[in-house]
Amino acid sequence: MAKFLTLHGPNLNLLGEREPGHYGSENLEAINQTLAERCKTAGHEFDCFQSNAEHQLIERIHNSRTESTDFIIFNPAAFTHTSVALRDALLAVNIPFIEVHLSNVHKRESFRAHSYFSDIAEGVICGFGKTSYTLALDAAIQMLDEKG
Repeated sequence: MAKFLTLHGPNLNLLGEREPGHYGSENLEAINQTLAERCKTAGHEFDCFQSNAEHQLIERIHNSRTESTDFIIFNPAAFTHTSVALRDALLAVNIPFIEVHLSNVHKRESFRAHSYFSDIAEGVICGFGKTSYTLALDAAIQMLDEKG
């Protein structure tokens, strides 16, 4: 049994209300519920956390080190383009992670194409709306299964 942590960055608490053309109409609670059910079905543990505050996300990443977290799925949202501190936190805990985005950041404003996380992530999934999260979870489960 593996333990998965999904982290959601700023403004994702407004999913379903905020710019549904970019982010879809499903709220964050529904996405978390889907991920929790998929983990349970696969025999794994699931936890999630959302914050609009960078320092709270950093502390949650730090705590994952002592909670036996095996894999992180992370949508850094706007922090993707600004946060060296979150990047450093992920490097410090040395837990594999997949970077996730609901929208295709490469089809949007040019500044959104730059990520402080992509080069240290196991992979990046973007542009599939809520399905980006389930694709990331499925990939993470497969990676851990293959690892043994």
